[in-house]
Amino acid sequence: MNQLFYQTSWWVPVYGLIGALVTLPWSIGLVRRTGSRPAAYLNILMTVLALIHTGFVLWAVWDQPPERLLIPWLSVPGFDIWLTFVTSRTSVGAAFMITGLSLLAQVFALGYLEKDWALARFYALMGFFEAAMTGIALSDSLFLTYALLEMLTLSTYLLVGFWYAQPLVVSAARDAFLTKRVGDLLLLMGVVTISTLAGSLDFTHLDLWAKTAHLSPWVATLLGLALLAGPTGKCAQFPLNLWLDEAMEGPNPASILRNSVVVACGAYVLINLRPILALSPVVLDVLMILGTMTAVGASLVAIAQIDIKRALSHSTSAYLGLVFLAVGTQQDDIALMFLLTHGVAKALLFMSIGSVILTTSTQDLTEMGGLAPRMPATTTAFLVGAIASIGLLPLGCFWVMLKWSEGMGNSMPWLVGVLLVVNGLTAFNLTRVFGLVFCGEPKPKTRRAPEVPWPMAVPMVTLTIIALLLPVLLLQWGLLPAWDAINPTLALLLVLSGLSGCGAGAWLYLRPQVSQPSDLVWQSVRETLAYDFCIDRLYKISVVLGVVQGARLTAWFDRYIVDGLVNFVGVASIFSGESLKYTISGQSRNYLLTLFVGVMLVLTALAWTYWSLYF
Repeated sequence: MNQLFYQTSWWVPVYGLIGALVTLPWSIGLVRRTGSRPAAYLNILMTVLALIHTGFVLWAVWDQPPERLLIPWLSVPGFDIWLTFVTSRTSVGAAFMITGLSLLAQVFALGYLEKDWALARFYALMGFFEAAMTGIALSDSLFLTYALLEMLTLSTYLLVGFWYAQPLVVSAARDAFLTKRVGDLLLLMGVVTISTLAGSLDFTHLDLWAKTAHLSPWVATLLGLALLAGPTGKCAQFPLNLWLDEAMEGPNPASILRNSVVVACGAYVLINLRPILALSPVVLDVLMILGTMTAVGASLVAIAQIDIKRALSHSTSAYLGLVFLAVGTQQDDIALMFLLTHGVAKALLFMSIGSVILTTSTQDLTEMGGLAPRMPATTTAFLVGAIASIGLLPLGCFWVMLKWSEGMGNSMPWLVGVLLVVNGLTAFNLTRVFGLVFCGEPKPKTRRAPEVPWPMAVPMVTLTIIALLLPVLLLQWGLLPAWDAINPTLALLLVLSGLSGCGAGAWLYLRPQVSQPSDLVWQSVRETLAYDFCIDRLYKISVVLGVVQGARLTAWFDRYIVDGLVNFVGVASIFSGESLKYTISGQSRNYLLTLFVGVMLVLTALAWTYWSLYF
């Protein structure tokens, strides 16, 4: 039976593709009389089957060593490409998490997009989304992983641009797609290079190759930077971090997955590539610099946002920066635990704010307030998700942060400082959002806000229970430290950083005496943070300006050099043809005279050249 589960593990991504395909008759309008609901139900059914299948595979492989499944894809003399899947506790567990959150997000979408005319198209894209993510989780091939990352980029573009009738949505989808394409292009260069150097694209073989590889520092650095570019774009890290902010223009159910497991897929690829990145100390330094800049910078930017989805999306980039730091210090187990705990907490937060957005018809924090007594389930979900996201006992992220800080406390104490700063800023931001949305006096858009219907409430309450039980599961899996092994100083610092952030946020946003807390900060600082340190302007004066000037130079060269040369040849041909037609007389003596004169001119030129050279 276990062997059967091993051999059929590659079916898990296929369920999502089948779900996307069976919804096509409704998506393209062939079936209209039944409405879009059957398409949603069929896609949810395929996700349920994928979840059940993944659960059985996880049960079968829990105590077993990893096994690889090879499927031939291309075979030519001297070159073979295999689609390789790996069934291990980590890979199948990641797929189980993806299918579980995808199921909850799809059920949530039944209520959120109930009246949307393109509901079937949304579920088709969600099935495509799910197939790409589960495939990345189970893939042991860099070639297959790159192809699935391209699927993920395409599905991100289509889901962000779901409401394509809005100009802002169209520009957001375009910007998100192009930003991620920069990282994908550099990653493709790295994939081609590593296939030449290592002779294989399987992560298992690349790990073994990296242990004995002898590359020059330049080659190792350039290869590592190219491979690092892909996860940097997928995880929304500086300088490719703006796409996640733009992606918040899409529907909220897609944002649930995008901020929990989509960005985690990029970090998962980064963890698989870590042995190759470790060949160059420069690459590891760059990895940690990017992680530090994004973790601290995105935490500050999140505080200045008045759009509720953007306030949380920037904190996603900040926490993925912490994952980058964990990978940079070669603590892969800590990085995986970060992805698990943060993914559950962030999905719960986006479900709660999705409920708020649906009932209030706004994403502006300044138009909200007083929702706690009107939406108790949503308020509870937000509180649980917020506590699970920061270093406060007893929920998941506290234990992961504590375990990471204990490992880095002696060797790199400055990383513990970064962790405490990010934890405090995130706690402040979540308290700010809670105060503006759920506390205070009701605003015109929140006076009659009801609690969400059951298709949204059931997955939200379910995920709340999962977030509360996650520390128990981590304890059962043996991932939490024993009480006697805990460093009390680090634990106290971690709790104090979270409490200080919550306390500062409560002092400013939960007291009616403070009317405008934003006035306490200089306007220039507020605008700099609100516009993400003006990175878009940096793009315009660097990348965009370079592309525009390069395009102008190319256009000038094409117009005046290439076209000028071609036009000159054409004019010369016409002029010579028009001139030679007058020499056509039909008399042989004229032709012989012309030939004689030409030969004499050539001989004269040769004689003059010889004389000038030797005499």
